[in-house]
Amino acid sequence: MSHYLVTGAAGFIASRVCELLISQGYTVTGVDNLNDAYDVRIKEYRLRKLRAIPGFTFQKLDIAERAAVEKLPAFEAVINLAARAGVRASVKDPWAFYETNVTGTLNLLEVCRRKGIRKFILASTSSVYGANAPLPTPETADSEHPLQPYAASKKAAEVLCHAYHSLYDMDVSVVRYFTVYGPAGRPDMSMFRFAKWIMEGSPVQLYGDGEQSRGFTYLDDIARGTIAALKPLGYEIINLGGHEVITMNALISRLEEQIGRKAIIEHHPPNPADMLANQADVSKARRLLGWQPQVCLQEGLQHLVDWYAAECSWAKEIQTV
Repeated sequence: MSHYLVTGAAGFIASRVCELLISQGYTVTGVDNLNDAYDVRIKEYRLRKLRAIPGFTFQKLDIAERAAVEKLPAFEAVINLAARAGVRASVKDPWAFYETNVTGTLNLLEVCRRKGIRKFILASTSSVYGANAPLPTPETADSEHPLQPYAASKKAAEVLCHAYHSLYDMDVSVVRYFTVYGPAGRPDMSMFRFAKWIMEGSPVQLYGDGEQSRGFTYLDDIARGTIAALKPLGYEIINLGGHEVITMNALISRLEEQIGRKAIIEHHPPNPADMLANQADVSKARRLLGWQPQVCLQEGLQHLVDWYAAECSWAKEIQTV
C-alpha cells in the first residue's frame, strides 16, 4: 500500500486530496503549520474531519523550517499543496510567500533527493500567466511576467522543480490550478465571500465593474486531477481548470437565485493585483491524465450553498478579510 505525504493538509484542496487518496486505499501523512493566513477555524474544521479517518496521520510542521522537514521519513511521493496563496495578500507581505512557496518547496525537494523519493507534485497557479494570456490559456503561454509576488513565488518554485528534475531525474508534475471553489473553501476567495455575504445579508464587496471573469473549478475535479498527476510523467506542467467561465456580476446573480436572496452590493475601485480574466486550456490534462472537469457550475454552487447552510452556526463567524 502506497503512503503519501501531503503538505498543507488542513488547506482547502489538500484536505480533499487526502480524503480521496484514503478512499482509494492509500495511507496519508498530512503536515500543516496551521498559520493565520486566513481564519484558522476553517482549517481546524477540515483537520478534524481528516483526523477521524483511519489511514490519516497528522504532524504540525512548517515546510519553510529546514530542520523539521529533514526529519520526515521517506514516502512513495510528496504532494506539495502547502502554500501562501492570494494575489492581494502577497502584495502586503511578500516575504511570507517566498518563505513557504519557494524555501518550503526547496526543503521538500532536498528531502526527496536525499531519501530517494522519485515523485513530486507541486501545486501552482494560473496567476503565473500574467496580464495578456490568450483565452483559453495553454501551458505554453508566457509565464515569465507575473503580476504579483504570489505568482512570482510559484513560478520560482516551478523552476526549482525543473532544476531537480534535470539534476536528479526526479519525476515532477506541476499542476496549475484555475480558481477553485467548493464547500469549506478559502474565505478570502470570491465564491466563499459572496455566498456568505448574501446568505448573511451583509454587503458584497465588489472590486471593479464586476465584468472580470474566471473559469471556476470545483474542488473534487481539482483533487481528482492532482491525484491523476501521480503517474510517471518526467517533468510536465499541466493546467487544471474549469470549463465554465462567468463574470463576477453573473456569479452574484447565480448565487442570488440559488440562495433566494438579493445581494447588497458595494462597489470599490479595481485592485491592481487582480487579473481581468482566466480560462484554462485543459487539452493537455485530457491527453496525459485522462482528466476533464465533471462538476458543472450550477451543481458546484449548490454544494457550496448547502454546505454553508448546514454549517452557518459557526461558519458565519469566519472572517472573510
